[in-house]
Amino acid sequence: MAELNVSIKRLDPEVELPTYAYEGDAGLDLRANESVEIPPHERVLISTGIAIALPDGYAGFVQPRSGMALKRGLSIANTPGLIDAHYRGEIKVIAVNLDPRETIRIERGERIAQLVIQQVPVVHLVEVDELDETDRGAGGFGSSGSH
Repeated sequence: MAELNVSIKRLDPEVELPTYAYEGDAGLDLRANESVEIPPHERVLISTGIAIALPDGYAGFVQPRSGMALKRGLSIANTPGLIDAHYRGEIKVIAVNLDPRETIRIERGERIAQLVIQQVPVVHLVEVDELDETDRGAGGFGSSGSH
């Protein structure tokens, strides 16, 4: 398994650093650095109290935690949230409450999202008159049916 060292800074000296819940997990658990309430169908920006320095060629993707989504209706409004390699500000999570009736209460220190760090290439777009043919072609949005 490939390994990567990423510099991290605590913006709050008491914040718990992100960790993997299990060996081999892809996502590091991000924790709320404040307590908040999110009414039904509302969104709120939640601080994590950390900043990271990703090396060139990498990006961070902030994604929902499946258990929080299923059990409480918590998701991320711009999932996945993108952290570019040169961003050095605080990581914040745009949380949204998808439950139609219940307010979600997030406690400081609670795991609210996960951070996946991936290598990303620099892409050079090459304009062409025609694209190569594939079996799928332009089919999308459910075109493969339910097999």
